[in-house]
Amino acid sequence: MDWRTYISVDPGVCHGKACFVGTRIPVSVVLDNLAAELARERVLSMPA
Repeated sequence: MDWRTYISVDPGVCHGKACFVGTRIPVSVVLDNLAAELARERVLSMPA
């Protein structure tokens, strides 16, 4: 699996933070929620 298919870094989007391709959702937000032990289903259902 190539992570670049799913994650992009663009200085014009979210100040250059790693985001999921086609969104403004930072990867760090999803990882923080998973680290806080939120259920995967809840993380995936959160509004963008």
